[in-house]
Amino acid sequence: MKFEEMRKAALAEIEAGEKRGVPKIIIGMATCGLAAGADAVLDAVHKELSALSIEADVMQVGCFGACYAEPLMDIVKPGRPRISYRNVAPETAALLVRDYLGGDNHHAELAMGVVAGGPIPGVPQFADLPTLKPQVRIILRRCGLVDPESISHYLSMDGYSGLERALSMKPEEVIEQIRKSGLRGRGGAGFPTGTKWEFCRMSPGKEKYIICNADEGDPGAFMNRSLLEGDPHSVLEGMLIGAWAIGASHGYIYCRAEYPLALERLDRALKQMEKRGLLGDGILGTGFGFHITIKEGAGAFVCGEETSLMASIEGKRGMPRSRPPFPAQSGLWGKPTNINNVETWGCVSAIMQKSPEWYAGFGTEKSRGTKTFSLVGKVKNSGLIEVPLGIPMRRIIYEIGDGILDDKPFKAVQTGGPSGGCLPASFLDSPVDYESLAAAGSIIGSGGMIVMDEATCIVDTARYFLDFVQKESCGKCPPCRVGTRQMLGILERITRGRGVPEDVPKLQKLAETVRDGSLCALGGTAPNPVFTTLKYFRDEYLAHIEKKRCPALVCKDLLAFYVLPDRCRGCQTCRKACPVDAIAGGKKMVHVIDQAKCTKCGTCLSACPPRYKAIVKVSGEKVEVPESPVPVTAGKDKE
Repeated sequence: MKFEEMRKAALAEIEAGEKRGVPKIIIGMATCGLAAGADAVLDAVHKELSALSIEADVMQVGCFGACYAEPLMDIVKPGRPRISYRNVAPETAALLVRDYLGGDNHHAELAMGVVAGGPIPGVPQFADLPTLKPQVRIILRRCGLVDPESISHYLSMDGYSGLERALSMKPEEVIEQIRKSGLRGRGGAGFPTGTKWEFCRMSPGKEKYIICNADEGDPGAFMNRSLLEGDPHSVLEGMLIGAWAIGASHGYIYCRAEYPLALERLDRALKQMEKRGLLGDGILGTGFGFHITIKEGAGAFVCGEETSLMASIEGKRGMPRSRPPFPAQSGLWGKPTNINNVETWGCVSAIMQKSPEWYAGFGTEKSRGTKTFSLVGKVKNSGLIEVPLGIPMRRIIYEIGDGILDDKPFKAVQTGGPSGGCLPASFLDSPVDYESLAAAGSIIGSGGMIVMDEATCIVDTARYFLDFVQKESCGKCPPCRVGTRQMLGILERITRGRGVPEDVPKLQKLAETVRDGSLCALGGTAPNPVFTTLKYFRDEYLAHIEKKRCPALVCKDLLAFYVLPDRCRGCQTCRKACPVDAIAGGKKMVHVIDQAKCTKCGTCLSACPPRYKAIVKVSGEKVEVPESPVPVTAGKDKE
């Protein structure tokens, strides 16, 4: 079957479904949707349809990106616009089936927006939503809109037209197309993709490999997982294009085993491709053959590094090796190998489906195109976003993210995962691109973006990320193995109130040693959180060391809880809630917390009735309180 025949067959299949004239119910069933309860919504829909004897097509889709609004459910009645509903509970789903499919009440008050079709009174268009206006969806253009388990849906939206175009060109011409687009690797350092491909193509040897790095291990990152769950064929098409350009006959997808849904949909997509002649020997009657194998990783963060990943595929322990030789010269089993991450392969298929000039029209001169980010942390609208490179950080946080939770002051944003940097408010108007973030001491990385408010302790944040990379270090080289352990020890001392002034220069020196002496990028970038927090938040380090105070009231060893005698009513709520019996005081007696027994859990603060606000949490301060319970001041018990 040729490309045009496949496309016609796919369109005919979809048109046949449309001609049935039945409503569609579309439910977001990616990992984020399932975590929010989408499976219960799906069950409720099926039960209500059955109870009312209503015929409808129920379709599962991937993540649209609005994770804060999950579960998402869309309804399309024949000849009507597609309406999306947010935070749908099973009861809401049943109500919509009854009132909208069984009647004509579309419940505008529950709708998030109109995805496609004409206007509906009281329901905004998706394109006008503040969270979507600044976004440009290229990589995610099909996610949440098509069935990721249907190759017909992919083919009907120009799927595999990029491969068709690539096979009509010489491999060198395809590489030039990618070079002209300005695409840079979306998994870390941002190396030019076209140049990387050319190195591999020019390497001598008939047997070559390409690899899709889906070992997404950054805390708070889910860009790659969401793309594989929502549009796996876009990644697979990119791999086929890369294989043709480089001259590879076999490829591997290295995906961590804790992504079961992504693996399931990848496996289904590969079988669909084989059935249609898009994979295997002599693809679509051409002389080009390509095979793909899925390799499940065990979740080691270091296996995101190229040489460690290849060692793991080969059945060895995932540990880096020195370079040169680079993978393009001697990679998997000693053969020339090209490795790109999930998002890069998705960009490749988009570029070849459109044009390099079209893609290069987004972004900046040195950072072309768009980038997906997982926007998480203390932000109102968390989720998966896609923006042109060069967009100011402020627009991401305050327009797309709708600002900080509870409208608290912004403190910092950490980009690039555990190996990225923490940037202060002074960078909110800086562009988000490779050069600007690198100049600030951070990286884009794979696209993690964690927003922090004033209640975040920067020193504890640096400790958290260093603890992560220290545990994930393979231990092969001493600078990383020993240096990260020593740095972590210093940070732990500081957060426990045992830091000394000499710790700051010592931490800086150790960070430089680890950065300059480590074998791979894990160690080379591990000190970035320390570098940036020391540079931009040194006063917070000094507060912990000199004043034994945590300004954010986070570090438990520097905290104290007190009962305020002028506010305590002696209700005993806090005393009964304390898990370690550290609070003394009877009825109508001002309670007292035994600081030696207190574990700083904060249960008393949560338990104290809001109308009293009799308990305070402080750091580095002494509050004057009685040494033992005393009677409540006369008259207070009447309130």
